[in-house]
Amino acid sequence: MDLKERLHSHLIQFVRDRNPYLASAGHFYVQQYIREELGQWGTVAIDDFAVRGRIYHNFILDLPPLNPPLAKGGKQENLPIIIIGAHYDTVPGTPGADDNATGVAVLLELARAIALQPLKYPVQLVAFDMEEAGCLGSKHYAAKFKQQQQSIRLMISLEMLGYCDRTPNSQNYPAGLKYFYPNIGNFIALIGNLRTVRDMISLSGNIRKSGQACEWLPVPNRGLIVPDTRRSDHAPFWDNNYPAIMVTDTANMRNPHYHQASDKIETLDLDFLAGVSQGLVEAIKNIR
Repeated sequence: MDLKERLHSHLIQFVRDRNPYLASAGHFYVQQYIREELGQWGTVAIDDFAVRGRIYHNFILDLPPLNPPLAKGGKQENLPIIIIGAHYDTVPGTPGADDNATGVAVLLELARAIALQPLKYPVQLVAFDMEEAGCLGSKHYAAKFKQQQQSIRLMISLEMLGYCDRTPNSQNYPAGLKYFYPNIGNFIALIGNLRTVRDMISLSGNIRKSGQACEWLPVPNRGLIVPDTRRSDHAPFWDNNYPAIMVTDTANMRNPHYHQASDKIETLDLDFLAGVSQGLVEAIKNIR
């Protein structure tokens, strides 16, 4: 299968109501699918966290760097890590095709690409739970990194990647931004804190080289002045002062099916999704 076919195959498995409270069967099904798919490339660790006395799970695949440098004495040097994450839960009553089956599908394809062609840095692929309840899985995960004083080269959150509308005025923005960005919703957006400006310039340039339109937005002060920029699993990493970027089709700023029962595969543009996925593969390879 080519990339587009593999993404479609993942989406068929993911697109179902998978709210952890009201659709536990669908939620469990996608957990098993994620474990099986990531498990092709290594051991999948389960990161448990508790919410109101119930245990939830993040799923983690660690991929080693290509040529880990040696420190003095011949010991392996600890490189900062790249974290790539996507949430797999939904709000109640939606099959969540764009939100966020597209993000998890691309996460699985990035796992494949990086396992076959390792990067300069170690990479963690993380499927987060409970994003829709307030980014609880990623809050737990970012706090654990902070507590252990682990160094993060970059965190990338994949949040809705498959909706494209090429008609004029199809793209909306938070107040003030419409004067600086296109009004056609055919691009993928990178939204990062100020520590990621150089990375966003590099990533966006390489995504564009692959043929996919891309825009980027730097956000000061943890995104608090533009709350819409905080609505995914990158926000807890911003709050812990880590460099983090959200990759997104801008959600309800473009997609009318956001958080609706109509968020189905048929509403997605699979060529756009494949272009985003391939662009990210090429761009992430070039992180220095």
